[in-house]
Amino acid sequence: MSGLTSGRVFNVQRYSLHDGPGIRTTVFLKGCPARCLWCHNPESQSFGPEVVRVDSRCIECGTCQEVCPHGAPDPGSGVCTACGACIEACPAGAREMVGRETTVDEVMAEVLRDRVFFQESGGGVTFSGGEPLAQLRFLRALLEAARGHDLHTAVDTCGFGPREEILGLVPLVDLFLFDLKLADDARHREFTGLPTEPILENLQALSRAHRSLWIRVPIIPGHTDGEADLAALAEIVAGLSGVRRVSLLPYHRTGVDKARRLGRPSSLQSLAPPSPERMEALAVVFRERGLQVSLGA
Repeated sequence: MSGLTSGRVFNVQRYSLHDGPGIRTTVFLKGCPARCLWCHNPESQSFGPEVVRVDSRCIECGTCQEVCPHGAPDPGSGVCTACGACIEACPAGAREMVGRETTVDEVMAEVLRDRVFFQESGGGVTFSGGEPLAQLRFLRALLEAARGHDLHTAVDTCGFGPREEILGLVPLVDLFLFDLKLADDARHREFTGLPTEPILENLQALSRAHRSLWIRVPIIPGHTDGEADLAALAEIVAGLSGVRRVSLLPYHRTGVDKARRLGRPSSLQSLAPPSPERMEALAVVFRERGLQVSLGA
């Protein structure tokens, strides 16, 4: 029955080169318990479908207002019910739906279209989000299906979830991409909305149970790039078994543009990405503790 198990997805990205080894297909599950200030996929946060408006396409014809029972309110207003009437009627394609209910079989049919690329490159399928652990039943069913097709599997997670359930996924996952933001609990709560303790405890438990973890650290200028903060993370990671590499991910502005389409404000609108020189300097914090570091994916 796992093939009939359903869940919510907001994107299936083919030919992905940044979510694990080789050429991959990344399945983005919708819904996340975190509210990271710098989230580059803000459309992933809500569990429900959402309508986004692409202003550059809008020809201001008024069709959306005519067909919408609420007068086509702005995205993010809280009035839109995501019924989809405006999307079907818009002649310019200026409104899009983000998020769809789908089954394991439907997802795997998309993934398997790229199987030849996986075989040639050593790639596979990555389940990301949002937070895939927030749809544990769906995630497990997807992983079981991928195992059934002998695909390399990766899970990209912030590590927030029930520990026993996470450890139960270990036999189905070849690689965990584990996102770490900050070690300081107060600042982690301020910037993400989540406590650090269960995340770090889950990481420690996972590192004892799994042989292949990649740690991913977002470098957000003025927020996560303090050398003392990174040194604290480096000390934690250096003491773990199973960690194969650390990836420092420089901030980019993609999330700002996406948030605007959703009608949400962004406090990072004027924030510039860190320079390559700054990224190299921060990598030293991890390398001097014997960790293999990559910049970017």
